[in-house]
Amino acid sequence: MSFPFSTLMVQGTTSDAGKSTIVAALCRLLRRQGIRVVPFKPQNMALNSAVTEDGGEIGRAQALQAIAAGLAPHTDMNPVLLKPSSDIGAQVIIHGQVRAEMDARDYHQYKTIAMQAVLESHQRLCQQYDSVIVEGAGSPAEINLRDRDIANMGFAEAVDCPVILVADIDRGGVFAHLVGTLSCLSPSERHRIIGFVINRFRGDISLLEPGLEWLEQQTGKPVLAVLPYLHGLFLDAEDAVQAVQANAGAFRVVVPSLPRMSNHTDFDALRAHPEVDLRFVRQGEPIPPADLIILPGSKNTRADLAWLEQQGWPQQIARHLRYGGKVIGICGGFQMLGQQVHDPRGVEGMPGSSAALGLLEMETEMTSHKRLQQVQGICAFDAQQAGVTGYEIHMGESHGAALSQPAFFIDRRAEGALSADGQVLGTYLHGLFDTPSASSALLRWAGLASDHAVDTQALREASLDRLADAAQPLLDALCVLRHDSVDVST
Repeated sequence: MSFPFSTLMVQGTTSDAGKSTIVAALCRLLRRQGIRVVPFKPQNMALNSAVTEDGGEIGRAQALQAIAAGLAPHTDMNPVLLKPSSDIGAQVIIHGQVRAEMDARDYHQYKTIAMQAVLESHQRLCQQYDSVIVEGAGSPAEINLRDRDIANMGFAEAVDCPVILVADIDRGGVFAHLVGTLSCLSPSERHRIIGFVINRFRGDISLLEPGLEWLEQQTGKPVLAVLPYLHGLFLDAEDAVQAVQANAGAFRVVVPSLPRMSNHTDFDALRAHPEVDLRFVRQGEPIPPADLIILPGSKNTRADLAWLEQQGWPQQIARHLRYGGKVIGICGGFQMLGQQVHDPRGVEGMPGSSAALGLLEMETEMTSHKRLQQVQGICAFDAQQAGVTGYEIHMGESHGAALSQPAFFIDRRAEGALSADGQVLGTYLHGLFDTPSASSALLRWAGLASDHAVDTQALREASLDRLADAAQPLLDALCVLRHDSVDVST
């Protein structure tokens, strides 16, 4: 089977329409055919990121798509990453490295420069691979974002590639989404859409067929595939915290859902553990009793500390510890465990200092340099010295007596901290629960004696294969597609 597109773009009528998973599915399917395929997203906005083999930072979805394609994640797969630090500002990352902190208006002016980075990365990928499968961002029908667009049709027009448009039928209004999106596009943009994909369908397909016929008649565009709703997939989510099915009577882990929480995929292995009841507590919700409280990563540590105070978490954590509970802080959550967090240069917001939770004898100062590194080592707190792998992705350096009793040894250096009473553990390592040995050691330390180990890599691979199998009709349609309005040799 040959694939007629050297570059193909997947755009959606809305955010979370299924663009990321469809790109992953196509990457896995083309890899099966022996085609050298690579994922690409010109611009991503996400707080959930991954560290690449070339020492940079990209969106988590592109790292997942790279796995689907059998590749190590690389910064060219996502040349522009925006990490929101407030409602109007974001950290701008170009080719994996922090370039600046900008508000929305400044970034709009900067897009012309960002587009050059996008085109450079795309060109390099085209030279190395047979096919580039591109993921758009949000919707191409956002009229206010069309000027200097680099994420959707602005990119497609710049490289002259065909586009497929995806809509999520589970949201409702799927035909209005598709027809309405087309009506918001320019003639040249409508011209390059080669067909539609309806995603997350469940039910009797015969009941949908009259609507499909109407859609094709109204638009002159084919429906390339109707893809099913797949339950139970274990795939890295971009930003939205996935709903968790509680396991009655299980070991309870509670996580505050911070406004600027980052890298929530740290908890995917716990979500999949049959003996763990993982619960995210949102604003205004009561804080339930727990065996283990985990403070997650944060893109704005001081602001999220203030949020914890407003929600009453310090008092609940203190009570939890008095009754013998355990606490883990990861990255920004680790910084919160100390006595003070200083940001004299305003790296994450307004310059200043904030009192932290005071559970570890240390202080943190925010720095402009971001540490990005994949690591491996051993658990210092575990008698069996269980192995751990993970990644560091943080701005800020911590100092203090608490660090003299580390939680891990990474490449022979001390990392993290363990309190003198053994109840509080802090670390800069993300992904520490993804290693079965480390996950079991951490849960044993927290009070769960279990022989069960969750192999996140195996679960992820199985889910990618399920996703690809379901998307086979889309690949078949694309491989036979010949559309008069599109040069499929693009």
